[in-house]
This record gives sequence, structure tokens and C-alpha cells, in this order.
Amino acid sequence: MTASKKMTLTHSLATASTFAVPFSGRHLHANTLPGESALHLFAIHGGGAGNINIFSGLRHALLEHDIGSTAFDCIGHGRTGGAFAESSLLSRQQQAMSVIRHANIAPSTVLGISMGAYNAIRLSEMLPLQSLILVVPGIYTPEALNVPFGPAFSDIIRQPRSWADSDAWEILGRFRGRLLVIAAEKDGVIPLEIPERLYASATSASERELLVIPDAEHRGLLPIVLARPQWRDAVMNNVMRALPERQ
Repeated sequence: MTASKKMTLTHSLATASTFAVPFSGRHLHANTLPGESALHLFAIHGGGAGNINIFSGLRHALLEHDIGSTAFDCIGHGRTGGAFAESSLLSRQQQAMSVIRHANIAPSTVLGISMGAYNAIRLSEMLPLQSLILVVPGIYTPEALNVPFGPAFSDIIRQPRSWADSDAWEILGRFRGRLLVIAAEKDGVIPLEIPERLYASATSASERELLVIPDAEHRGLLPIVLARPQWRDAVMNNVMRALPERQ
């Protein structure tokens, strides 16, 4: 990286815009890292212990290419706080749209990890996206969409192959942008059949790629591979190819 590029990157990180968005009695904590490119990535973390920090390595790497990004902590996570049971799959989708509108951004790409991947897929029908990046994607039956996280939600998704009738397959079949699916070979949460079927469903995509990381597990996949030299270049090359062409 040149000295001028280093200065630009440092300046961008120092001037990141942090903001809070009112939503259902909570404040969604978010930040935007500005980039000089017209491209902009919006990121949605997963459930469990997921939060905005899981995207730090990727977002900083994108800044090296002048690509900005926005991410936020969903209700029940990170600085937003609150109880996980206050939210649902549909609520997370609505939270994401609230952040996008408040920040006045027009994402060209949405990236979702685990549960966030399902939110990303559904957002592709609400936003004029040019690309989707799905990392260890969790996919759900529409029956679970508006059920608050908790015992009732768990009962639905723990049914054998509950994801098989997901609306994700049809939505991706209509998606015409670029698609990148990143899977973990030894994922004990998401069966490999799911990312493989997502890739196969995207028959209208302008480009599509399925990247399976050997010997990798579900938890923390993105920051782990970006921290390993043997995988960082491969993952970043695939991410850059998945992003829209610069005008």
C-alpha cells in the first residue's frame, strides 16, 4: 500500500460515522466507514454471540480499495443490547432497513453471516442490490419469520429439514446480480447441502461462486480466514470478484 493510500485509510477509520437509530423502543447502534468508491457494502451479523465487530477485518480490507461499508448491532447484540427474545427474523430485516434509511445509503452489496444471510436474501427483494455475499448461510422456513426468538422459534427450526421449504430458494432464483456463497467444510450448524442448494438456486444470477473452506467450522469463520495468510487472499479475491464493476 502506498503512503498516500495508508493516509486515506487511516483518515477513513478515524472519521467513521457512528450513529444510533430509534427502533421499537431501542436504539440500533451502527457505523459507516466512508469510501471514495460509489460501491457500498451493508453487513448483517448472525445470531448467538454475533455483533458488528465480526466484520472489522473485511471492512478494513475493503477500505484499501476505497469501498465503504455500514454495519449495525441487531437487537439483543453488542451495543444495541436488549434481549434476543425481543427480536425475530422479520424484525431483523426491519431493523436493517431502518439503519439503511437513517444512514441514507444505497448499498450495492449486502453481506450476511449465518442468520444474517437469510436477512440478506430477503433484502435483495427490497433493495436494488447488485451483489449478495452469504457466509455460512442459515436458511429458515417462512413459518418462523415472525416468531420471536425463544422456545417457539427453536421448536420450529429444530424440526428435521425445516429449512427445506424456505422462500430463500425462490428469491435467489429471481436474483440477477452477483452471488458469492462461502461455506465451512466442517460446519456443525449449517449442513453443506444448504450453501450448495443456494448456489444451485441462483439460476438468474449474472455470476455465482461457491467457496468451501476446507477443515473450517461455523463459528467465527470470516475473521478466522481473514487472519490466516493461506486463506485471506483467496477469500478477498472472491469477495472482490463478487462486488459490482466500478463505473
